[in-house]
Amino acid sequence: MFNESILVSIPLLAPCYILVKLFLDHNPFGIISGWMLTFVELHLKISKTIDQDARASPPIGDQLLVYLFIAIFGYWATDRLVPVIKMYTLKKGISGKDLCKRGTALEDKDVPEALGIVPGGIFLICITFCLVGYATSHPAKLLDCTSALLSICFMLFLGFTDDVLDWPWRYKLILPTIASLPLLCCYTGSTSIVVPIQMRSLLMRGDSLTWLGKILCYFIVVDEKANGSIINLGLWYSLYMGMLSVFCTNAINIYAGINGLEAGQSFVIACAILLHNMIEIQSQSLSTENHLFSAMIILPFIGVTLGLLKHNWFPASVFVGDTYCYFAGMTFAVVGILGHFSKTLLLFFIPQIVNFVYSIPQLFKVVPCPRHRLPRYNIETGLMEPSTFECKKGEYSWLKRHKDSTEVANMTVINLTLQILGPMSEKNLCTTLLGLQLLSCAFGFFIRYYLAQLCFDV
Repeated sequence: MFNESILVSIPLLAPCYILVKLFLDHNPFGIISGWMLTFVELHLKISKTIDQDARASPPIGDQLLVYLFIAIFGYWATDRLVPVIKMYTLKKGISGKDLCKRGTALEDKDVPEALGIVPGGIFLICITFCLVGYATSHPAKLLDCTSALLSICFMLFLGFTDDVLDWPWRYKLILPTIASLPLLCCYTGSTSIVVPIQMRSLLMRGDSLTWLGKILCYFIVVDEKANGSIINLGLWYSLYMGMLSVFCTNAINIYAGINGLEAGQSFVIACAILLHNMIEIQSQSLSTENHLFSAMIILPFIGVTLGLLKHNWFPASVFVGDTYCYFAGMTFAVVGILGHFSKTLLLFFIPQIVNFVYSIPQLFKVVPCPRHRLPRYNIETGLMEPSTFECKKGEYSWLKRHKDSTEVANMTVINLTLQILGPMSEKNLCTTLLGLQLLSCAFGFFIRYYLAQLCFDV
């Protein structure tokens, strides 16, 4: 257990190093009392004058340290409450069988479901405490804070009701769209994007638009003063952000099924987001305030996720359920949209994007799609193997390794990994997939901070 604790701490080392370098100007414990004093004076009107030092925004390092302490509390509370709440879910029959344990002694064991409600609830408590201080120091961001809470609460509620009532898929696509509306209504950032240097000649040559640029002007705005380097997407950008919310909430849900994968991949993505926030804050970029807002949300999320992962790791004593998947996905969408780095966020979702694209034939019923596409457990070897669906010899030959085969592997990255690397234990499979997630996030940073310099004016 001690060695595993060290391993899960590795993704946090880089952001923690940057965070420590930001701390050392003031006593962070005084920040909490200053926030509370300002909050009371502003809202309860017990004083007509407010000390200007209390009104002033505390140093960023001190604010981050306070959020870190709250995140540690989130981890502790989640770790303590999961064993308590799982007994209540078992009593109410909210439980399931671990399908990856068929043929083992754990095959018939009831595993508590929907335990994502615990980290979700603790996260809302933590973020409420964070918001008291953050909104006091940054009153202009109060609307963003409210919309973030509303959207996350909506998806947490939807996820729990889905675990209990098993909603049809059409509702899982519609309701996240509605949940994203508060974010879109409160979004005050730019709706313009920068065109890569290599593609600007397609929009403008000299001082005039090309034929492609003229066609695009019917739908979007090409900035002629910027020589085609900027285009304003307008409502199309809002549509993109709405689709991003739907994708994030469902991407984790369909890239799941083995112990530790849902919480594990969310932990790695959250650490990547935190590192991105720390880099931008340390570089004192123009979007420092937005990245501070993102770090405020993502730090408690990391804490509660780590507390849940401890109980969901192989062999899992609880299932996170759709409750956690929707809660995690909407949290990522919130920080990406309100933190104004939604395009960078997608770079941390490379395995999820690949899994979605690879799954499209089954998701849209072009290819038969079983209810469960989890890998299957081989009783003789004790290893996980790709799960399959049956077909005729002449069908789906483009998916078969052998044309005469009557089975085709289900189209998920999990099964694809087993096809490429061969059978492995469930624990090793999860570790491999999380390693892939970590490498993908590192590649995302390479694109964001190196390749981007070749395509954009930095």
